[in-house]
Amino acid sequence: MDAKEFVALWKSEKESLLELFKDSSQDTLVSSLIEKMNLSDVQEKEFWAVADAMLNDAFYTLLLGLDGCAQIGGKQETYKIYDESGSLISECGDIQAEAGEIF
Repeated sequence: MDAKEFVALWKSEKESLLELFKDSSQDTLVSSLIEKMNLSDVQEKEFWAVADAMLNDAFYTLLLGLDGCAQIGGKQETYKIYDESGSLISECGDIQAEAGEIF
């Protein structure tokens, strides 16, 4: 696995979460709270645009934090991430570059 695939998997995870939250037939805390808001169609469309942007920002920040390009909880360090076979996924800055493209 390389940085591009790693970031793409996180993007896919973000999209899956968003779809799960949108699905009113799923019994999740998030979908329950949104249903209680009783949004109009226009409000719901705007809400999901905001939710999508929030998740993008959160995932992007998390990835940059792991890459050492942003703080995590007020502390900035460079972390090394390895795949299951023990191969280094990226050099410092590779995840940031891919996250900038994908997110």
